[in-house]
Amino acid sequence: MKSHILSLFFATITLLSFHTALQAEVSKPNIIIIFTDDHGYADLSCQGIVDDIKTPYTDQLAAAGVRLTSGYCSAPQCRPSRAGLLTGRYQNRFGLEQNGDAALPWSERTIAERLADAGYVTGMCGKWHLDGTVGSNGERPDGTMGERVADKAGQFKGNRLENPGYADSHGFQEYLCAPMRSYLASHDAAGNDLNGPVVHVDTRFRIDVQAEWASSFIKRHAQEEKPFFLYVSFFAPHVPLEAPQKYLDRFPGEMPQRRRLALAMLSAVDDGVGLISRTLAAQGATNNTLIFYIGDNGAPLKIHKIDAPGGGPGWDGSLNDPWVGEKGMLTEGGIRVPYIMRWPDQIPKNKVYDRPAISLDATATSLVAAGLELDDKIDGVDLVPFLNEKLSGDPHEALFWRWAGQAAVRAGDWKYLQGDKRAYLFNVASVQHEKENLISQHPEIAKRLKAKLAKWADELVDPGLDAPLSGAGSSYFDHYLDGKLASHPKFPAEPGAKRQPKPAAKRKQPRLPADLFKVRDTDQDGFVTLKEFIGNPEVRNVPVLTKRFKQLDTNNDSRLTLDEMKN
Repeated sequence: MKSHILSLFFATITLLSFHTALQAEVSKPNIIIIFTDDHGYADLSCQGIVDDIKTPYTDQLAAAGVRLTSGYCSAPQCRPSRAGLLTGRYQNRFGLEQNGDAALPWSERTIAERLADAGYVTGMCGKWHLDGTVGSNGERPDGTMGERVADKAGQFKGNRLENPGYADSHGFQEYLCAPMRSYLASHDAAGNDLNGPVVHVDTRFRIDVQAEWASSFIKRHAQEEKPFFLYVSFFAPHVPLEAPQKYLDRFPGEMPQRRRLALAMLSAVDDGVGLISRTLAAQGATNNTLIFYIGDNGAPLKIHKIDAPGGGPGWDGSLNDPWVGEKGMLTEGGIRVPYIMRWPDQIPKNKVYDRPAISLDATATSLVAAGLELDDKIDGVDLVPFLNEKLSGDPHEALFWRWAGQAAVRAGDWKYLQGDKRAYLFNVASVQHEKENLISQHPEIAKRLKAKLAKWADELVDPGLDAPLSGAGSSYFDHYLDGKLASHPKFPAEPGAKRQPKPAAKRKQPRLPADLFKVRDTDQDGFVTLKEFIGNPEVRNVPVLTKRFKQLDTNNDSRLTLDEMKN
């Protein structure tokens, strides 16, 4: 009898322990980070800056949470900004400072890897832009060291699936990974398991596809015992500018076409936010889901915001008002971005928070919400106690940036910026913000902030502040900060003006079949497969090339010989 009672006692204890562990697992919030691309500060209607933007669903998100009006990204460019967000660290610490071919190092633990270890299901959809075969710190995925890649040569050598730097190598268990059309995928937008990673083509409008994938991921996992982490990396309003007519029709009237396209694309993103919100509500997951909405950097204005036809490189139609500068600058216009956080019953509703925060804080806040302790590698901080006013003061003593010969620090309302021998001091909380250089009035403040910046820069993998300012950076500083206004290009021409004919370009000689075969035969086995024939699917016309491959494959063995390539 005694042994029976003891057995019952231990069984009860075991059951209670299991129930407690299960309750702890259930109490962890789902986490969603929405990251937009080249999205200017002005372009949410809840910001109240411009009146042509319409983002009702994102406005609802802000009304149900906190809008951070001094929210920053960690770099004024896509790749380094994403590296900072996903690691919670200043990306300069591991050498990923600019765009190019350097991959996110495999030794850097991402938020997805940390949350997966904490019991989360992890997923991402949209633009990745952190791939490569050599990390920014020079390491290969096997831990050996290779040559650090500093330029764009050879980013897509060989078969794409052999490139180990995509989302599946950094903690994401499910993914639709690419900016548009041709994705590295585990599941399609409808939620079908593709037994990936596979190259999956979906030629529909990229924002609709990415939003549908996000919704299907939530449906797959909202009812499970494990919480989920979802990174939604919308490729908008980054060029190439495109939008279905239903979105364009929402913005009638006279305006630059690039502005109309940007508004339409951001309206599609807003619809995506609405779809995510409705899916959470339908699954009963709204109250237990922490959501961030952040821009990756400011909009590229190219100084003059030229309404060039075609939707290709140039101004993306978005606006950084009221701030100075643009993407590619460490002025506010390059790094101060839309930033919203919602977590029902955990942070206030309809609050505006004006103290400086950074994208790295979204990572840190998410980790703490998941019950994890922040180690000394994480540069972000948990924002919740500051938003709840349990802690006073600024979340950070100072925020730091270094990019392409520019460097900046913000401490309180003061910001010090330098590039080459140019130096500036701004009170970014003043009406004049970066329109008035106060360095001569407050040299002691500039000296103190410069010392902070130099100390931080000495901790980086490439220490110091002596990198030269780029040519574009120098032109931007001239125009935006030093009053040397750039002359307006003559394009587009005034009505009736005659354009000077361009000199005839040299006609490019067609590549010989033998040379093309050598380039395409990446594994040098004497045959070219369909994947080798297509090359990088992100920048190639996959349907056309697939059709051409089948025409050349006269013996239908799914590979081409040199003789077949000559046909």
